[in-house]
Amino acid sequence: MTLHDPRPAAPTLNSLGFARTAAETRVVVAMSGGVDSSVVAAMLKAEGYDVVGVTLQLYDHGAALKKKGACCAGQDIHDARRVAERIGIPHYVLDYENRFRESVIEEFADAYLAGATPVPCIRCNERVKFRDLLHTARELDADCMATGHYIRRLDGPAGAELHMAADPARDQSYFLFSTTQEQLDFLRFPLGGLASKAETRALAAEYGLVVADKPDSQDICFVPEGNYAAVIEKLRPGAAEPGDIVDLAGNVLGRHRGVIHYTIGQRRGLGIGGLGDPLYVVRLDPDSRHVVVGPREALATRTVPVAEVNWLGGGDFASAGEREITVRIRSTRPPAPAILRPTGPTTATVELAAAEEGVSPGQACVFYEAGSTRVLGGGWITMTESRR
Repeated sequence: MTLHDPRPAAPTLNSLGFARTAAETRVVVAMSGGVDSSVVAAMLKAEGYDVVGVTLQLYDHGAALKKKGACCAGQDIHDARRVAERIGIPHYVLDYENRFRESVIEEFADAYLAGATPVPCIRCNERVKFRDLLHTARELDADCMATGHYIRRLDGPAGAELHMAADPARDQSYFLFSTTQEQLDFLRFPLGGLASKAETRALAAEYGLVVADKPDSQDICFVPEGNYAAVIEKLRPGAAEPGDIVDLAGNVLGRHRGVIHYTIGQRRGLGIGGLGDPLYVVRLDPDSRHVVVGPREALATRTVPVAEVNWLGGGDFASAGEREITVRIRSTRPPAPAILRPTGPTTATVELAAAEEGVSPGQACVFYEAGSTRVLGGGWITMTESRR
């Protein structure tokens, strides 16, 4: 005899995690004009969702039309519009130029002048795409916002968790560590589980998208040809003042044409050859206009102080206690073992198990759960306390 269970059946969730049909679920897709976000829009439309495409104009459109190889440029806006027309969704272009300049470009210039090596793409995600654009998505009565980032949002025991992408070669978790829990609850990342970029391009071809073979963007959108110094000089005239190249003891070894032309770990282009062992930039001192150089071993450090910590590990960060984690201090390096020690509500010290070279103020230090793909948050590297 089969007994009837009086409890109501659990509601069936759609692919975006909502207990309603796809047609009843509105999704705003942040469309950059590249293949990734275009595929997201197309696949969600094909699944029957109520899709609205939004593209941000982040800087001067006239200049953008002459710029190739960067996201959010004029051609990219045109491509996003063509994709929206192809798949039959409404598409809006929002002028966020002033917000982008105030929230991202100005800080980038100030940080660079202070001797740091900033990562403006993280600030753009944090302050424009996942703050201002997300607010716009809510105003459009969206249930969620989807992007073409390669990262996964998984349901955990305490709610949504951020995890590395299935494809390590495409993982973008380094650039998204500052995503807050509230933002994560609203965001979706449909490409995070794909095995490779080839799978994304195959989907683009299947949907008949004009961007199927479009090259990936390489440059920071407002830094043509990767020439940071030229951008800083334009934003801050007179910033490239010459000064001395000195060794760790303060001895003058030569002259430089401006601190903004150098980065931590740089070896080439110092113009001080013939001194025996190779020398590397180990520190920048904008106040004295000194570029400090030393042997390669002087670049190594195990102690990394971080500030502006965004914590996704649950509970209060300051009382989270010391824990073993893995960290990534550069986007191109795999996570490495470390010990995390909170020193305040949004500050911490990270002790690396093995010394890393070229740890630079202004870069991100991203926290991962040891033995897992889960992103626990991260912070911004400040001046290193010691090198050993």
